[in-house]
Amino acid sequence: MITPDGGNWLQTPVVELDRLFPEAQARIFAKLDQLQVAGSTKERTAASLLDGAETDGLLLPGGTVVESSSGNLGIALARHCASRGYRFVAVVDENANSAAVRMMKAFGARVDRVDPEDGNLLAARRLRVRELLAEIEGAVTTDQYGSRHNPRAHETSTMPEFLAAAGTLDTLFVATSTTGTLVGCHRYVREHGLGTRLVAVDAAGSVLFGGDPAPRRLPGLGAGVLPALHDHAAPDAIVRVPEPDMIWGCRRLARTEGLLAGASTGAIVAALARSLAADEGALGARVGVLVHDSGVPYLDTVYDDDWVASAYPHVAEGLLGAGALDGPLPPSYAENAAP
Repeated sequence: MITPDGGNWLQTPVVELDRLFPEAQARIFAKLDQLQVAGSTKERTAASLLDGAETDGLLLPGGTVVESSSGNLGIALARHCASRGYRFVAVVDENANSAAVRMMKAFGARVDRVDPEDGNLLAARRLRVRELLAEIEGAVTTDQYGSRHNPRAHETSTMPEFLAAAGTLDTLFVATSTTGTLVGCHRYVREHGLGTRLVAVDAAGSVLFGGDPAPRRLPGLGAGVLPALHDHAAPDAIVRVPEPDMIWGCRRLARTEGLLAGASTGAIVAALARSLAADEGALGARVGVLVHDSGVPYLDTVYDDDWVASAYPHVAEGLLGAGALDGPLPPSYAENAAP
């Protein structure tokens, strides 16, 4: 599973999506990182973080890695640690997908769950990481929120791979949490003098880019505390997506293109729908989207009608009713845009 340039990840394909929004004039290209061995683009991040910790002399043979994760990075780190002979402790919270937790355990990870009284899940996870580092002799953290090796993975692989396969991109939509993918893609664009506009897709309720904090159910997108990498993030535009719209995006992608993706990719689909409706011309002729992860861990939530109806009863009809996926806009944006 070593790419020709030495990376510990797969060189995933790029496909054109011509059924997602058939009325759009722009050509839409998707990079399918859901096909990584661990099921997400975090395969790249995990490999780069571990490579960096080894190169920096922090991670020694037989050592222990501790990291906070909402799911995808935890799966990828558990897999890579198993293959490299390290122990891995994943710190998760109540929003972690049960399937993701089971996958981490299948790779031999120890899973440590936090349940903070104040509801700030990310802050609690990061505090628990510090406690575990003090408790476990010789343990290190890969620090996905601040490590330079996080964006490096996407600067050296994600962006050049995407452009090599798709050609020029006028606009690229990137989901954000640690902002590592966004920062890495931006560095590549800047250093190569490209004109690609980067759109950061964030969750409504996330504090990234000046957002107002609010409770969120779906993992993998947004943040409750600003990560250190955020200081280096400079998107050209920001789109905040409510969770029901993420669900609409996931289901529309599955029903039109046959791609089963996770909530962060659903958010990108919803953000793209909004942007096409607001000003398609601003996107240019060639638009890129990252399919960040597989939808398999979301089968019990995003793709389960009963769960959706229970979690979001006020918009359930807009998500589950007849023809809910036929329109060009997700529920909340369509409602707000209506005269």
